[in-house]
Parts: sequence; C-alpha cells; structure tokens
Amino acid sequence: MRPDDLLGSHSVDRLDDRRGHHPADRPDDRPGNHSGNHPTRQPAQQPTRSTRSTRSPHRPARPARPARHSDAHATALTHALVAAGRGYSVLPLTRAKLPAVRSPHHADPSPTSTPCRGDCGRPGHGIHDATSDPLAVRRLFAAAPWATAYGIACGVPPHHLIGIDLDTKNGADGLTALRLLAAQHHFALPPTVTVRTPSGGRHLYFSGPPAPPVPNSAGRLAPGIDIRGTGGYLVGPGSRTSRGEYHLVPGTPRLPTAAPAPLLSLLPPQSPPHPHPHALHHPSALPSPPPHPNPAPALLRFVRTSPDGQRNARLFWAACRAYESGLGQEMATALTTAALHTGLTEREARATIASAARH
Repeated sequence: MRPDDLLGSHSVDRLDDRRGHHPADRPDDRPGNHSGNHPTRQPAQQPTRSTRSTRSPHRPARPARPARHSDAHATALTHALVAAGRGYSVLPLTRAKLPAVRSPHHADPSPTSTPCRGDCGRPGHGIHDATSDPLAVRRLFAAAPWATAYGIACGVPPHHLIGIDLDTKNGADGLTALRLLAAQHHFALPPTVTVRTPSGGRHLYFSGPPAPPVPNSAGRLAPGIDIRGTGGYLVGPGSRTSRGEYHLVPGTPRLPTAAPAPLLSLLPPQSPPHPHPHALHHPSALPSPPPHPNPAPALLRFVRTSPDGQRNARLFWAACRAYESGLGQEMATALTTAALHTGLTEREARATIASAARH
C-alpha cells in the first residue's frame, strides 16, 4: 500500500473479493468406457461444461466467503500505521468500537478509586494507550489479535484533532444541521479530511488550538452533531466494526484543516455531570452518587455497590454520566472492572458500556 492512499479503502475492498477454489468444480477428466470391438482406442472426449455438469452430482452454488477475521485485523493495522505516519495517535479497537487491549488491572483484588492512566507501564488503558510510534502500534495490535478497527485520539499533538461526528440515525441530519449553523453564524466549512461511517454519516477532522481543551459532547451543538475532543477518539477509516466499515471519502485533503474560529466559539464548554438518574429508571430505584469534583471515584463506587437486579442498570447509568462528563472512553476499562466485581461477565459489561456510548 502506498502512503499516498491516506488510509484508503481499496485494500479492504480487495480482501472482500477473495474466493475459494473448490476441487469439486474441476472437470472430470477420466476416460470414457470403450467397446472391445474397435481395433483402435479412441482418445477420450474432453467433456464440455454441460457434460461435466451432467456427470457430476448436483452441488448448490456456494456463497461468497466473507473476509476472515485475520484479514480485518491486518487491514486495521495497516491503516493504523499509515495514520501514525501522519502524526495521529492510534489505538486498536474491537468490533464494538471499544479499546481492544484488556486492562492489566481486571484481576486486581481491590480496584483503586482513581483509574490508572498507564502509570503502571503496561498496555490496556484505553485512550491513554494511543501512540504514533509504529513499533508501539504493532505491539498494541499484537496484544489484541481480535481487533478489527482502530481509533484516532483527539486533542493531542501535533494536530490537536477535533472530530465532528455528523449522525443520520433516528431522524437526525447532522450535515444539514452543521450547514445551517455555518450559514447562521456566517462562516464557511472548509474542505477537510472526511470519513464515511457505516450508517451513512460523516466524520469531519479539524485541527484545533493546543488550549483550551475541547470537551466531548453529544447533541449539545445541535441534534445529530457530536463532538470528539480531548479524551475522545474517532474510529479511523479502514476499520471494520459490527455495524460495517469506515471509508475515507475520495478527494479529501491529506491532513485536517484548521477549524474555523466561529465554529470553535460554538463548541460547548465542559460541564459537570448531571446528578439525576437516567430517565429509564425511577429516581427512587437508582440513588444518585454524591457530587464529587472528579466523578470517577463516585461512579466506580456506585457500580461496585450495585445490588442484585440493578447491576446492568447502574452500570448503564454510570457510563452515561461518564460520557456526558467527557470521561467515558477514559473510564471504560475501570467501569468494566467495577462491573466484574458485581458478578457481570466482561461481555455483558462491555455491551452495556457500548450502549451508553451510543446513547
């Protein structure tokens, strides 16, 4: 793959076109039966396609073989390395778009109240694993052979990436909403790196200022517009997830364009987490954790003390609050560990956190 392809999707498409060769489809070249009355032996007649289909037992057409998991892993690694070569910090993701390297602290007898951010020197700390070093990227993917996608960290040098996630689900039209905002506030949207998502939405990559940090938000700017800032990540092009593949839109620039100043002024500031429980549950059923300058310890304690019958509900509520406060991706591993303490399986915990991330 040439670096000039900039994470293009052509290699992914070629992987999908591979087909197996079936020995049963080879022509039956056995000679036919000949009568002894002929003085000379006639050469066997080469069967035609119709003759072959008559002699061979009927075999239904085999469906196209889907791309293997190892193919998706290799493709994601290739695209991640290209992204790292352009200065992006990347990390491997699962098909559920969650960090793929498991936490080294999942077996700790008593998880600490403050999540480890990689100070232990081992991988498995979510967004804090993100790196642009090619060797480190390979090591992360080697530690997670199940990874079929990769994330691009936002808010870190050199690009200080700001991701504009334009959604098209549930009646939202993020692209139209962003264009209306641009017209209302009199600024143009410059061409920049654009990625097409499986649902038909778009990810726009803009470079931002080093400070102040841009927080993550969902739907606060306008319905259908999510912001990925410091502590967040975008699913990179060339990734394969459970919902489909991410592709770079042809003709987009190689590197992110600077975000227009009026757009930066519209981005919502960081806000504290909401103390009230999620609307799906009655307030008396899920007591709110006490307010705390850093919500992580309270949210983790809230999950670890879940009684039977409320484990999933509490985990979902805490994950929603973590994402609302911009700590969702950072706390995903710690929340999973806390959920394991209550008796949930890792698969159940990851699925619940993924649901909160999409909420």
